[in-house]
This record gives sequence, structure tokens and C-alpha cells, in this order.
Amino acid sequence: MTTEEFISQNIDADVRDLALRHAGRTDIRLAFALDQIAGRQRARKKLPQWAATDGIIYPPHISMEQCSSEQTALYKAAVVRRLVTELPGLPVLPTNPLTLIDLTGGFGVDFSYLAPLFGRAVYIERQAGLCDVSRHNMARLGLTQAEVVCGDCTQIIEAMGHATLIYADPARRDAAGGRTFAISDCTPDIAAMRETLLEKADFTMIKLSPMLDWRKAVADMGAQVGEVHIVSVGNECKELLLVMSKKYAALERIYCVNDGQSIDFTPEELSQCSRFSHIPQLSRSSRPTTPAFLYEPNASLMKAGCFALLEQRYAARQVSRDSHLFVSEEDIPQFPGRRFAIRAAATMNKRELRAALAGVERANVSVRNFPMTAEALRKKLKLRDGGDTYVFGTTAEDGRHVVMVCKKKE
Repeated sequence: MTTEEFISQNIDADVRDLALRHAGRTDIRLAFALDQIAGRQRARKKLPQWAATDGIIYPPHISMEQCSSEQTALYKAAVVRRLVTELPGLPVLPTNPLTLIDLTGGFGVDFSYLAPLFGRAVYIERQAGLCDVSRHNMARLGLTQAEVVCGDCTQIIEAMGHATLIYADPARRDAAGGRTFAISDCTPDIAAMRETLLEKADFTMIKLSPMLDWRKAVADMGAQVGEVHIVSVGNECKELLLVMSKKYAALERIYCVNDGQSIDFTPEELSQCSRFSHIPQLSRSSRPTTPAFLYEPNASLMKAGCFALLEQRYAARQVSRDSHLFVSEEDIPQFPGRRFAIRAAATMNKRELRAALAGVERANVSVRNFPMTAEALRKKLKLRDGGDTYVFGTTAEDGRHVVMVCKKKE
């Protein structure tokens, strides 16, 4: 049996079980085969276009975990398409005159989705093995304009001509394999290459760790950063993208994206929204009407920190300045995040909690600006995990701890 036959016959099998049952086999390249089976299985969800293409070679598991998803790659392609169509003076030619240079090719996922927008697409990568795999994969994907160059991008870029777009996803691990986050600690050091990038391309798009503070990243890269994109998938922040160009004199717009939800705003809009309002306080002597709806902004908005802006745009009130939860009397279906109908609210008074949680035996418990962890609050309330009830623990503006019992709205 050949390695390829083994892969074909076991493409849907459990990889761990295969590794145990076939340990020690020497007639096939077992490690390679297991990587291909696992990679194809993961690609069906993460990279469906790649998974549907015969003959793609997949990397080891860690590279599949770290590579972009099809969803985030398509988003980057949409941003780039908009940027290049705004360039003045593009000639109308039978062939595409645009050039892409990917400084950090890696597994080539982002490159494969950006390359179709360009007549020439150059992939640069230091590791010869990845270059060999990418030559094979780009041919399988039909990207005839792709050129694979093996070497140090900091040296290669100096000898290259002008490009429409330079793309970079600097490695966020040090020589010992530890994770790094600061731009200057990544490889290559994009901040040190800043002037070269500005001179060499109409636009540069830089993919950074979602752990970075976007304001600090913009400050590190200078005034020519014109756009910030905070990209989430499934309410998990995945990428921080900076778009840099000599055409920008300052940051012009911030985009927050989570699946189909997208809002954008200018730095001026953000700075002008300094006020906030808050939920009427719950008190034992005077019980105001509990707001009808609760909102939790999506992960990109949480990362952006644009809470006062959300108040202004969606007419919802913050529970308190540090809660990052919002409430309203009327439903706001367009609010970019999770929406809940509030069934009851209480302070941490035992009698109030019993009344608010009457009939509730299990719930999904979350906390925002609360002195307990979600697990500790769940245990205190004697609730099992799960079900269709949602409980939020937070702190009101007067410092009192509040529990809100909700049902999720679709």
C-alpha cells in the first residue's frame, strides 16, 4: 500500500486511533499521512475551498491551528479589493497590472485568497519546506500568477520593484518557541521596516495578534496607519489588521467585524462620545421598573472599547461605566452583539435572588465587572450549568452588585 492509498482509505478515520493502530509501520510515511488526514478534516470547516481541492498538502497540526480561516481571509480580500479600486490612474489593460508581495508566506492561506486580485503575486518565505508545499498548493488552486521566493524578506524586498499591496503576518513566536505580542518582538520586525514598506507599496496590510492594544499598535507604526480592522469569528477576536500607506496623514477609520456584524467609525466620533448613562439603581426601598432588554457587545467592539459610541448609535444605556453591558426598554434588533430579554433582576439580597431565580435550576452564568468568577457565582446561586436561561452578574454605578436573569433572543 502506498502512502497516498493509506490517506485515501482513511480520510474520515479518527487520527489518534490510526496513530495507535499503525505505530511502527515503515512501508508508508505514517507521520505525513496522519498530518494529511487531520489537515483535510480540519480544512472542511476552516478552509472549505482548500478541502474541496484535490491534492492539497497540509502542514502539521500546529500550523493548521495558527493559519487564517477562509472567513478571515475572504474579509481581508474584500478590504484589499476596496483599497485597490480607489487607487487613482489605474490603467485599463487586458491583463491585471496590480502586484501583491506577501512577505511572510507561511502556509499560504491569506496569499491564496489575495492573489486572485492581482496580475502578479509574490510569496516570500524563509523555510524551504514551506516554499515547496506552497508551489504545489498554489498550482493545485490554479493560481498561475503566483511566484514563490525562498529567502529573507527583509533583504528580498529591497531589490523588488513597486507593489500595489504588501501583506505581512509576522511570526509571533521567539527563537525558543514562546509567544510574543509586541510588534518589535515579531519576525520580521515590521516596525523597523516601516519606511521601506511605505516606499515600496501603495498599501501595506499588517496582520497582528488580537492580544495587542490597537491604539498602541497604531502609535508604534506611525501616522501613516489609515485603517484599523478588528476581526472576530464566532464572537472570538481573531485578528488585528492595520492598513498603512503614504496617502494617509492619520488614522481615518476603525472597523469592527464579527461574522455578519460590522460597524465602523472615525477616531473623532470615538473621542466625541465621552458621556454615558446607566441603569436606574435597584434599591430595597424603591424598586424602579427593570429594563426589558440586555445587550452584550460582540468581541470586536469589546476590543475596540467604543462603549459610549454604542450608546449614541443604538440608544442603549450602559449598566455602569465598567460593566460593558447595555440595557433598554425597547428591543434593538440591530445591536451588534448578543441580545437578551430580562426576566428579573436582583441585588445580592437572598430574598431578591430567590424571587428572581424562582423555577430556575440551570443557567449559563456570565460576569462583567463582578467580584466573583462565573463559576463561583453559579455555585452561590446553586445552579447547574446549561439550559436556556442566562444569568449576568455585574456591578451598578453605585457599586452595588446586581444579577440579571435573561432569555436569549435570536
